[in-house]
Amino acid sequence: MLLKLDGTGPAYLQVYRAIRTEILNGTLSRGMRLPSTRSIATDLSVARNTILQAFDQLLAEGYVTAHVGAGTFVADELPDLMETLHPAASRPASGDQTAFGLSAYGQRAQMWDSPLKLRPRPLPYDFRQGHTDIQNFPFEIWRKLLTRRARSSNAHSFVYSTPEGGIDLRRAIADYVRRSRGVRCHEDQVLVVNGSQQAFDLIARALLDPGDVVVMEDPGYLGAREAFRAAGARFVAASVDSDGLTLDTLPPLANRARLVYVTPSHQFPTGAIMPLARRLALLAWAKSTGCYIVEDDYDSEFRFDGRPVEAVQALDRSGLVIYLGTLSKTLFPGLRLGYLIVPEPLVAPLRAIKFLADRHTSTLQQDALTDFITEGHFERHLRRARKLNGARREAMMRSLRTHLGDRVEICGANAGLHMLVWLRDHAEAELPSIMARAAAAGVGIYPVTPYYFEPPRQAGLLLGYAALDPAAIEEGIARFAKTLNARKTA
Repeated sequence: MLLKLDGTGPAYLQVYRAIRTEILNGTLSRGMRLPSTRSIATDLSVARNTILQAFDQLLAEGYVTAHVGAGTFVADELPDLMETLHPAASRPASGDQTAFGLSAYGQRAQMWDSPLKLRPRPLPYDFRQGHTDIQNFPFEIWRKLLTRRARSSNAHSFVYSTPEGGIDLRRAIADYVRRSRGVRCHEDQVLVVNGSQQAFDLIARALLDPGDVVVMEDPGYLGAREAFRAAGARFVAASVDSDGLTLDTLPPLANRARLVYVTPSHQFPTGAIMPLARRLALLAWAKSTGCYIVEDDYDSEFRFDGRPVEAVQALDRSGLVIYLGTLSKTLFPGLRLGYLIVPEPLVAPLRAIKFLADRHTSTLQQDALTDFITEGHFERHLRRARKLNGARREAMMRSLRTHLGDRVEICGANAGLHMLVWLRDHAEAELPSIMARAAAAGVGIYPVTPYYFEPPRQAGLLLGYAALDPAAIEEGIARFAKTLNARKTA
């Protein structure tokens, strides 16, 4: 198989994109058996582990299927249906990317293929991180609030709004984060955004030029990393230990950083919680280097053991922290509402950039959310969600101990809605076949590999549990363990 690598980004992503392109343009037809990873590695003069990572990504996104003892095959149903139906429109005729006429930003942006793409067919026991319990959201209350706001609307409700969001919602958000997270702010510092992904994009546009340095947790959240990469950032990978991001081993290049991105309340994906001393050290380091801290507090509402630690922003006395919150995990992902709380010097530029991006966020949704918060529905829902997710967490821990015992190491279980599970008896290169066997048993499991700058040697799984009830968690883990046990005895 002749593959043309584009020379951009990590080698495994180049291989992944090259194979994906060959699948979508029909060169590799549905059902066709792919060459072995060893032979592709030899042809491209790269490490076999690089090819295994690419196959892992293709398998997770549904482009290929793996059959133990038979090999890897192009999937019969492909996720990119429109690209398959219209291949000529989805790529330049000459095969040269310059035929698109894309800017450098556009070319960098199209490099990313999210590991969170939906499967073509949902699995009954899907441990996908980021999925939440939609069934127990109080939709009847939400519908009533939307209807009430729609009925009471007047001419003012249908004109353009302000880019930073409605004053009532910003005031409600500011009040909530002051009470729940100790965040020091007033409503003028709040910017309502269309989810955390838009927040990353706005931050990148405001603060990064091509070549600027960003310190990122390693492993870390891809949505943030890729938004900064598209802006042309250079990365310094900061290692993560049991207390989160470490500063001691940063190279000299880090002293030129414009941003440092952290998830201190529940490090993504390891689950480490940054203690107070390290939070203070991070603030001191940022002040000495003159960079902003982007604090992503993505699921701080879900903590099951111990007292919550103050947000880094709550400790900031120098205006260094850009605080980010999302409602995707606490309400529902389709809402696409989140918020930024920014130092006062950044208020005006971020409002202007938000205006240029989409003018403003939907006013009806903002109005309904304002009522949802101010009338107490939000915090009542959170209390119920914590209880339900606590039961799911217990079911997950119990199932892993019962069915896998000391064959796994569990990280990050005391907060959040996912766990990092290391398979002690398996190497990272085995993950494609492990995932394929699990999928054949109806279980969706997902590798932690894409979140690392360099892949770990040990097989690690990022398992979300918020969308499954305890019985489904028990059955899913039992099925997964059975596939591992079958392999062990084969």
